[in-house]
Amino acid sequence: MKSNYARVGLAKLCGWFGVTRQAYYQNNWEGISTTLVEDLVLQRVKEIRENHPRMGTRKLYDLLQSFLLEHHIKMGRDALFTMLSENRMLVRKRKRRVQTTNSHHWFRKYPNLIREHVATAPNQLWVSDITYWKINTGDHLYISFITDVYSHKIVGYQVAQTMEAIESIRALQMALSTLSDKESLNLTHHSDRGIQYCSHAYVKLLQDYNIQISMTENGDPLENALAERVNGIIKEEYLDAYSIDNLADAKELLVAVVELYNSERPHMSISNFTPNHVHHSKTKTERLWKNYYRKQNTFVNLLQD
Repeated sequence: MKSNYARVGLAKLCGWFGVTRQAYYQNNWEGISTTLVEDLVLQRVKEIRENHPRMGTRKLYDLLQSFLLEHHIKMGRDALFTMLSENRMLVRKRKRRVQTTNSHHWFRKYPNLIREHVATAPNQLWVSDITYWKINTGDHLYISFITDVYSHKIVGYQVAQTMEAIESIRALQMALSTLSDKESLNLTHHSDRGIQYCSHAYVKLLQDYNIQISMTENGDPLENALAERVNGIIKEEYLDAYSIDNLADAKELLVAVVELYNSERPHMSISNFTPNHVHHSKTKTERLWKNYYRKQNTFVNLLQD
């Protein structure tokens, strides 16, 4: 059966693997071209996953395009999916949940301001959330993320052994350090109603920069969908693939992972560009993600990212 993606010239194929044409014909290696092309593509996938260990097939296919073109290999996404499945290289999602939000407190809670908000440029809308990270010792670390909605760039982050407000404030300080004076004037910060985000110190820091404060109004994940999705990407595609024993190593790994996410991982909702590219070039993109109040299937679209 002829493969639908093994369409490489025989001379080039034999050259890659040190096989002469004479040996090819003498040994009657039927199907060798398919096998060698598969090996070549699988090797490239393994190289990509050295840095992106749990990257899904859609993202892999996008990153493979230049490689396939360079080697004159014609392969569709379905063919790649089938090949990875046959080689047990598909990524399975893990479902776990640890409570990181305590909204039962006496601090002021702010209304949701982003129901009709559509970001048209970077630094118009940031979303924040906290997620947990279980390390080898059985202990949990907690990561605070701040993500720009337009570009999907993680602009601030902090990992700590507690969920105290000071740790979320450090993530916010990192994000604020990237702003010019004028950029904060049109910026809204959206989060859940956790005690960290409602604390006096966190709110004051936002107010000092004249940033509007927006918060979710119930436990529906759609009210902070992008932040939830970023949590899942960082943990499932990156952190879960490493063995970490202490906070110092966790901090070092998180820096590297955020850089990989921002600079190398393509997103379907920003035309398969990387967050850094969109954030700094202000590229106009074709977005799959729509405002969640206007589309009932928003969360489904977002999960494709």
